[in-house]
Amino acid sequence: MSNCPCGSPLDLDACCGPLLAGVAAATPEALMRSRYTAFVLGKLDHIDHTNAPEIRGDFNRAEAERTIAEVEWEGLEVMASSENGDTGSVEFYIRFCRDGQELGQHELASFRREGGKWYYVSGKVGPKPPPRQVVKIGRNDPCPCGSGKKYKKCCGG
Repeated sequence: MSNCPCGSPLDLDACCGPLLAGVAAATPEALMRSRYTAFVLGKLDHIDHTNAPEIRGDFNRAEAERTIAEVEWEGLEVMASSENGDTGSVEFYIRFCRDGQELGQHELASFRREGGKWYYVSGKVGPKPPPRQVVKIGRNDPCPCGSGKKYKKCCGG
């Protein structure tokens, strides 16, 4: 028994192992973790079978095999995970070493549930947060500190 490569404290057999054997993932995050584990263990059939039907033809097995041979996987960090009905997303960061160089990839992955199974639909590498909204406070507006005074007579003075 060994800890699961996905970073959970569970053993592989109690975590991603059943998903690699064909059990449907309960959540998008569970599927993402199992897909990472599949890359670590070289189980590319799991990657192919968990791709959404419309992207299965895009899976380049030779490139994936080359990546597995060249990369030493260092870890997965799930930063955020959400589920809304039959769609979901997982934001994650993977660390790996290639040619002696420590590298990483930040991605926002999209998932869809069909027939009770979750599928990977797409991923956006290096997602950017939405732009910050800055609200300009006028001199005669109420002060945002809640004092009840005008901004020019309080924090803006």
